[in-house]
Amino acid sequence: MDKAYVDFARLYRIHRHEAFFVTPAKEGLNFNVVTSHPIDKKTGLWCDQSIRLNVWKSRKLYPEKIRRIKYYDREKQNMIILLTNNTLILAEDIIEIYRNRWRIEVFFKLIKQNLEIKTLWGHSENAVSIHIWVAICTYLIVAYIKCQLKSTHSIYEIMQILGTSTFDKSSINTLLTESQINQNVNEQLTLFNIN
Repeated sequence: MDKAYVDFARLYRIHRHEAFFVTPAKEGLNFNVVTSHPIDKKTGLWCDQSIRLNVWKSRKLYPEKIRRIKYYDREKQNMIILLTNNTLILAEDIIEIYRNRWRIEVFFKLIKQNLEIKTLWGHSENAVSIHIWVAICTYLIVAYIKCQLKSTHSIYEIMQILGTSTFDKSSINTLLTESQINQNVNEQLTLFNIN
């Protein structure tokens, strides 16, 4: 999860369902250190602690101990402070889990930008899953067509051509040729005779 989702009530629900989370800590988190765990500073770790939240409202929402890991990312040259309820795996593995979230974000960016999912067909888990899979399949079919026809057009352009040619009886091969795409506008019939 990213910073926007630091919601202690939600995190505690995740914890009670025996799942685990990894999320960046918001700045200014008020806490007491219960236990400091041994670390290897060569790995970039600054601390691995069990903490309790101090602020009454936060502590009421998340009454148990929570793990706090502070890490300096040499590659990006920034300090990362993570919260997790997972006490069984190494701090380095928690950091790696957080780094791998970027792949998930790239996947969602692909869905938003390339699959053109503007509004969902439904809001149930099944409806969202079906919608995403249909969009992915459509994208892959168009990518396969692009590859087979050795088209110089982007997948986005091909989708636009196919979308505007839904009721056209021409073959896909004909639709995607340069002469068809670069059709002269003057060949179009005018609807109104306005000069």
